[in-house]
Amino acid sequence: MPKFLAYGWELDNFRRFGLPAAPVWVIAAGVLELAGGVLLARRTLIVPCALLLAVTMVVAVAVSGIAQGDVIPSLTVAPALLAALLWLLGRATRAPGGAERAPGGPERAPSGAETR
Repeated sequence: MPKFLAYGWELDNFRRFGLPAAPVWVIAAGVLELAGGVLLARRTLIVPCALLLAVTMVVAVAVSGIAQGDVIPSLTVAPALLAALLWLLGRATRAPGGAERAPGGPERAPSGAETR
């Protein structure tokens, strides 16, 4: 939500990071983070969402945190989110029978499987 609620601040940061087309990247990152979070909360497409979001957290830590020295959120929240996403990936990929399974949730049949 910060990408949308604090767009000007985020845009200034993305420009400071030296990203070309910074306005496009702010919106793209916001859509990816928001949609990914909603899908994870709904226990839908866990593996692809967690992978994409983990990549964004690695980029946040590297570009904003390490390269620019932004402690909050890039060296605090982003690493915590990355750890949680990696944990989710580990749980989802170890589910029996190849089904996606959300932690504490019901097992889901792989995509395309028929259920009755």
